[in-house]
This record gives sequence, structure tokens and C-alpha cells, in this order.
Amino acid sequence: MLEFERWEKRYSAPGYHFGKAPNAFLRRKAGLLKAGQKALAVADGEGRNSVFLAECGLDITAFDFSPSALTKARALAKERGVTVRFEQADIHAWQWPLEAFDVVVAVFIQFSPPHERAGVFAGMKRALKPGGLLLMEGYGPRQHEYNTGGPSKAENLYSRALLEQSFADFASVEIEEYDAEVREGTAHGGMSALIDLVARK
Repeated sequence: MLEFERWEKRYSAPGYHFGKAPNAFLRRKAGLLKAGQKALAVADGEGRNSVFLAECGLDITAFDFSPSALTKARALAKERGVTVRFEQADIHAWQWPLEAFDVVVAVFIQFSPPHERAGVFAGMKRALKPGGLLLMEGYGPRQHEYNTGGPSKAENLYSRALLEQSFADFASVEIEEYDAEVREGTAHGGMSALIDLVARK
């Protein structure tokens, strides 16, 4: 099954696959955000994180390649009474604008193999303004021991070394690795090995 078909099948099912609540890491970092900032939510699926950002007063653009996910995302934004610019695009083909956003958010986007992941990381860097904030959460190397979500391929997991090397050109990089219970819809549930990145360009 092609990646597009796999995600479209997931998102076309009733309900919100990852729930309607924002990611816990993003919620914890909300204090770093300022109303009026321009933000990008990368591969945001059914819109839970982009809608939260809009509720925080940010000017938000979000994209995903699943039409079914975007239909739900638009419905969630309407339900919450916020405005989000949603675009249908493949993460590997989206035209990353130059220095267009104050904030880039990338939560659990670990479906790219290493050779394509490098391009995604480069795109996020390109899209951030100087001094811009990157908030990223993913699963760490021990996630396969828990088997509670995330990529099936070990090469798609994040490590501290990978993130330090990938964002070594940023002005500041903070990385936290920890285990925690994750409860996000029907897709992410149970103890998980997480790794968070908070970085300034």
C-alpha cells in the first residue's frame, strides 16, 4: 500500500485518529509563543495542533497530503471558531518559503526515510525567519521496545546525535529525552520513548 493510501485510509475512518486535543509537548511550550506570530504546522493531519496554535492567537498555516485529514481539520477549526490556512501538499514536495514564519511546529512526522528527512529538515530551516522557533517532537530509539505508536522502521526514529547534527547551525538547541504516557486518540496510547527539540535559528 502506498503511503498516501495508508494515511488516507486512516483519516477517512470515523472520528479523529489522534484526537482533537493538541500534543502535550506543544501545549507545554505554549508560553514561548506570542499572539500575532506567523506559524507553520508541518504535516498536521486532522488539525489538532494547528487549531490550538490559532487559539493561542497565532497566524497559522498548516499542510497535509490527506484530503480526508484536511476535511476534518477544517471542521475542527470551524468547531473551535478559529481561522487556519490549510493546504494539501506532500511534505517532500511542498514549496518551503524563505524566512516566512516565526514558528515551525513538527510533531510526530517520522514517516520520511533518512535521505528524504534531510530535505524536510532543510525545508523547515528555510521557512524559519532568523531568530525563529522550531518545536519538534518525535519518538526516540527505544520506542520499538514499547510498540505504542510511531514509525515501524528504526531508521526513522530520532536520536540526540541526529538532532544535534541536523540543527548544529542553529543559534540554540535544547533536546530532552524521556519516557512518558501518551494518550492521543486511538493512534498513540501508552508508555513511549519521546525526544523533544526546542531550537532557535
